[in-house]
Amino acid sequence: METLVVDHPLVAHKLTTLRDVRTDSPTFRRLADELVTLLAYEATRDVRVTDVTVDTPLAPAHGVRLARPAPLVVPILRAGLGMLDGMTRLLPTAEVGFLGMIRDESTLKAQTYATRLPEDLSGRQCYVLDPMLATGGTLAAAIHFLFDRGARDVTAICLLAAPEGIAYLDEAFRGGDRPIRVVTAALDERLNENGYIVPGLGDAGDRLYGVV
Repeated sequence: METLVVDHPLVAHKLTTLRDVRTDSPTFRRLADELVTLLAYEATRDVRVTDVTVDTPLAPAHGVRLARPAPLVVPILRAGLGMLDGMTRLLPTAEVGFLGMIRDESTLKAQTYATRLPEDLSGRQCYVLDPMLATGGTLAAAIHFLFDRGARDVTAICLLAAPEGIAYLDEAFRGGDRPIRVVTAALDERLNENGYIVPGLGDAGDRLYGVV
């Protein structure tokens, strides 16, 4: 498994405001959207392309287009929805699937409650959107779900990650033959006793959409 912490001043600037408890939900949503686009730029560095030739006003030019089948973007509901626009702005031809997962707060295990994905993902590059990589259980379950349907490789885009979550994923997929990448704006210090990232930014879903 490969982990990339994006080291860029604009990423750090936007993340600092996201962390601030005084940042209201509308501002949080806008900044999360902008931050995801910056992270997506790095996350799609290995997206598959095919060679093409186009005609400019002056002469033919060689270039590339995204290969088929199209990449699949999978936000994990509900907080992952706050990352979707930022991702599809950079990758507008991608297809979008949805995976509803929730963490049981007593066991910290992920439970799936909704899916809207193709049954056959053979050969697909998948990009999972999950704001907080905390314990790693939810993201690992999502990746297993995609691999079980034939996905070729999976890149997870997270606003924040905890060392415990990275270690969990590394152990869960050690020895596997399909690539996994995690792209994040920061690797924080630790998890607290309730499984939240410290210093973190709180509950991403609540800060995006309010407490419901």
